Amino acid sequence: MSESNNDRPRRSRKGIIAAMWAVFVFIVGGVFFFFFLVYNGVIGYMPPIEELKNPKDRFASVVYSADGEELGRYFANTGNRVYVEFDDISQNVIDALIATEDSRFEEHSGIDLRALGRVAVKTLVMHQKNAGGGSTITQQLAKQLYSPRSEGLMERALQKPIEWMIAVKLERCYSKDEIIKMYLNQFDFLYNAVGIKSAAYVYFGKDPKDLNVQEAATLIGMVKNPSYYNPVRKPERTRERRNVVLEQMYKNDMLSKAELDSLKQLPLVLDFHKVDHKEGLAPYFREELRRVLKAKKPVRSDYRGWEKQKFIDDSIAWETNPLFGWIEKNPKPDGSKYDIYTDGLKIYTTIDSRMQRYAEDAVVQHLGKTLQPSFFREKRGVKGAPYTTNREELSSAQLDALIKKGMKQSDRWYAMKREGHSDEEITKAFNTPVEMKVFSYAGTVDTVMTPLDSILYSKHFLRAGFMSMDPVTGHVKAYVGGPNFAFFQYDMVSTGRRQIGSTIKPFLYTYAMEEGYTPCDQFLNEQPVIYDEVGRPWAPRNAGHARVGEMVDIRWALTNSNNWISARLMSQLSPATLVRNMHNFGITNHLDPVIALCLGPCDVSVKEMVTAYSAFANKGMRVDPLFVTAIADNNGNIISEFAPKHTEVISSEAYYKILSILLNVVDGGTGNRLRRAPYGLTAQMGGKTGTTNSNSDGWFMGFTPQLVSGVWVGGEERYIHFNGMAMGQGASMALPIYGLYMKKVYDDPTLPYSQDVKFQFPSNLDLCAKEYFGEYVDESDSTQESIEGVFD
Repeated sequence: MSESNNDRPRRSRKGIIAAMWAVFVFIVGGVFFFFFLVYNGVIGYMPPIEELKNPKDRFASVVYSADGEELGRYFANTGNRVYVEFDDISQNVIDALIATEDSRFEEHSGIDLRALGRVAVKTLVMHQKNAGGGSTITQQLAKQLYSPRSEGLMERALQKPIEWMIAVKLERCYSKDEIIKMYLNQFDFLYNAVGIKSAAYVYFGKDPKDLNVQEAATLIGMVKNPSYYNPVRKPERTRERRNVVLEQMYKNDMLSKAELDSLKQLPLVLDFHKVDHKEGLAPYFREELRRVLKAKKPVRSDYRGWEKQKFIDDSIAWETNPLFGWIEKNPKPDGSKYDIYTDGLKIYTTIDSRMQRYAEDAVVQHLGKTLQPSFFREKRGVKGAPYTTNREELSSAQLDALIKKGMKQSDRWYAMKREGHSDEEITKAFNTPVEMKVFSYAGTVDTVMTPLDSILYSKHFLRAGFMSMDPVTGHVKAYVGGPNFAFFQYDMVSTGRRQIGSTIKPFLYTYAMEEGYTPCDQFLNEQPVIYDEVGRPWAPRNAGHARVGEMVDIRWALTNSNNWISARLMSQLSPATLVRNMHNFGITNHLDPVIALCLGPCDVSVKEMVTAYSAFANKGMRVDPLFVTAIADNNGNIISEFAPKHTEVISSEAYYKILSILLNVVDGGTGNRLRRAPYGLTAQMGGKTGTTNSNSDGWFMGFTPQLVSGVWVGGEERYIHFNGMAMGQGASMALPIYGLYMKKVYDDPTLPYSQDVKFQFPSNLDLCAKEYFGEYVDESDSTQESIEGVFD
């Protein structure tokens, strides 16, 4: 029987429908199979489940002060990211993020199919450009964590499906709160503000938990495109975007209409803090700490010929200082090394942020308001300035050589050399005016000058080094390596060494006390002529003319920094023994065992001098400087702790003798101006001024029972200095910084320092001692130490 005409079309339609279903099933199955392959890493990159559960986050290491303030961070090109827990993020931030980026965040499992469908219809069917995005917060996190830069059409086509599958896996591994936390810890908000904690500080000077609604909306608004919505450069555009976020929060019932209308009227207010290694508190300290942490075991071949002493210093530090080379000495549990730029270490230092500010303020105040204006006036219009005009000290040929050396050590010279320019071309460029920024105490100045003139201008600025330390614990409380780290990065506390002048004398007089001398022993105050071991005569000069031709005692000589008595003492003692004693005090630099050593021609750092003087403040016990008390990992687990190291360098018999004289230096000698305005310090304190030949270096070392501090001031080179003693001596250049600092410290009631704290002296001194030192002895104090015949 033949098939009817009506059955043929019906069968044909069934065949087409079946074919279409087959194609549909094939496509759907193919899509599922494709995503199955992507999910399992057969197609494209899929991170292992272990890595998804423990993503390799890169966090900056944070340096904290002893009083809990953040001093700065160590971070690499990956950004200044600091980890923050979910509970430490303001709910305003979380609400703004969900309302703006993923309103169905709590409902989906990584992929929002409804949002994808909406985007597809609006974009493909309705051709709307503002269809919105279909990416969930989880997908955006997947992109941040695992999406490499795609190259080529195929890689770009695969990128979205891979992100979707990673998002699904992330949802299986983490809670919603953890995903929010990870996202906010990852996002780059510009200006080295990676993560919400850094962003909150950089733009608003706050912690993330303290962000209000409008601040949270501003930061979340940046998520769409941080460069386009840059609140620093495009404030009005960013404000408009902030208001869009606020409207989204209103639509999602996170704000009332009244709150929305009120918040939208507010201006965009920032408290911008630029984050940079050169910015913030204690930059010289942080840079030295970085060097110490990352130091490697010294190998002589790694040092240049002129770095012999640095090799010695580093070798000593490697063996004696647990912090030196900490990265090399303390591997992770898996044997790899910590990275201070990416492992999110928490470094707890001994620096007190309040005292650090006082120290930095004191340096800038004295240099910027007193010394530098005087120095500029003295050098104005002088040929060859800022170098000395004394041609016996510095010849014209030497001056030209120093200026050329300054050119060749500049970054500009190195850069032009790398580009292949000849010396003649570079020299011509150095004499051609260009636009540049230069330093001034009033702020950076935009100007036009030749690069050569800019070098000489920079050398006009006096440099300084200051360090203050607890003489008992070794905790370094303040550390200032120069006037401004952004322009003068050479550290004059730890790296730089300069001649110490008369600040060496307490070491000599301590040596004499150990040999049986007393503060009452007398010498003739006339210029001596002393012959060294090869018969060469040496007749030291003296700055003062008081009591010439008289017999004077040791106490008077050190109080008034008399060179002649120091030379006579040295002639009766051994220069080689003085060298050994100074090394025992903590001075590591090479010292020549010569008679003239007693006047301080040796080069020593501020850090070494503060270390040495700690013995005068702590009953003869030297304490080595301690920079860090503890280091913790990113989770807060303590990895290392550090304790002070003490060394006895002065016997009890000698200690009280030298201490009483050093106290008198401040009460009635070269440090007496500390007792007068503008400092007016009443605390019991000892100290010593120091001035080197031609006023090249000004020093002051000061100590109390609670703090020991050292100050150096001078030019970048020894030939840059004041012409006269009025401004060029240590009492004028260095002492005022100490005075300003100590006054600020004592005026701060939040600090544990009092001007009433005194040294404890023995109560039974002999008659000679009491005549000089009775003011320091409280015979009614039965707790004081008793040493029979200390001053006999």
